[in-house]
Amino acid sequence: MAKFHFSKSLPLTLISFIFITTISTAKSHSFVQTISPTTLGLHKPEKLSHIHFYFHDIIGGKNQTAVRVASSPASDKSLTGFGSVMMMDDPLTAKSDLDSQIVGRAQGIYASASQSELGFLMVLNFVFTQGKYNGSSLSVLGRNTVESAVREMPIVGGSGLFRFARGYAHASTHSINALEAVVEYNVYVFHY
Repeated sequence: MAKFHFSKSLPLTLISFIFITTISTAKSHSFVQTISPTTLGLHKPEKLSHIHFYFHDIIGGKNQTAVRVASSPASDKSLTGFGSVMMMDDPLTAKSDLDSQIVGRAQGIYASASQSELGFLMVLNFVFTQGKYNGSSLSVLGRNTVESAVREMPIVGGSGLFRFARGYAHASTHSINALEAVVEYNVYVFHY
């Protein structure tokens, strides 16, 4: 009977053959391609803009702009409303008075995400409806501790003239009552 002699280099040769065969027969991923930033208008220098407005969150009455869409069984018993989720379509105005010029809308959700303080998870878009940025939006994703004098939330992106935007928003409560909170926003954003 013939004796088979097993070489130590055979497994390495076999693995190399399989690897090379796999690479040479692999299909290219046609859904990914590298492009030049100039094709998207990113050849211009980046700008830093400051945008100032007031946010009107109205949770009751005839002109309600924010509604509760979900809550946990414990949210009604919690001092912080922990587990409550609100959907909003709040007006953004040029001045603190709701009757001043509307410059956009804050559209998205906020949810009570803290058991120990009034702290919201904010997921929203500032959608601008006036001036140069009409039709453009900025996206916010961050933590809003409502009782803090100033809250900082990240700007994580945008659309329209705010494509590839990044920056932050400072929020400070201007006034608050049982039905409405008016919040002053100063937004600082890098964009092209």
